[in-house]
Amino acid sequence: MSVLARLLRPRRDSRSASRDALRPLWHRIVGTSRAPRWYLEGGAADNVPGRFDMIATLLALVLLRLERAAAPPEQGVLLTELFVEDMDRQLRESGIGDLVVGKQIGKLMSVLGGRLGAYRTALAEGAGPEALTGAVDRNVTLAEGHDAAPLAQMLRAWNHQLEAVSSETILAGEIPL
Repeated sequence: MSVLARLLRPRRDSRSASRDALRPLWHRIVGTSRAPRWYLEGGAADNVPGRFDMIATLLALVLLRLERAAAPPEQGVLLTELFVEDMDRQLRESGIGDLVVGKQIGKLMSVLGGRLGAYRTALAEGAGPEALTGAVDRNVTLAEGHDAAPLAQMLRAWNHQLEAVSSETILAGEIPL
């Protein structure tokens, strides 16, 4: 390799490599959020806002699971960066210009932060099932005529499955479907 080629090639820092290691987990979260059961049985709206809500909800539950397991905090940060990267790409592909993308990403980060707080409280020890139902009702776009209870029950069951998986397994992208 010539000296010029070595100087001009993009450098990959360790942070980028660490984020790439979490890409299978990110793809699994997105794939799981697309499972028809969330929409057919749970009543999440099968439209862009509803699908975003399911991605943000499952991501929040994974981040909370990693937090409870005392996984290194940078794992959650890197996973969140993948979320931002993907949402940025989606916004640009949908025709939103550079001047607006940053503002939209800020709103999406605020939404994710709100979900983390809502689900952290709703899943806390001693919180009854109505707490998660209320959090889902406030944070997920539901299909017309559906209430939040079925989706909340499904999310609670999925969260229990997630709790049974080791942090290492989760970080490798092996989460329940």
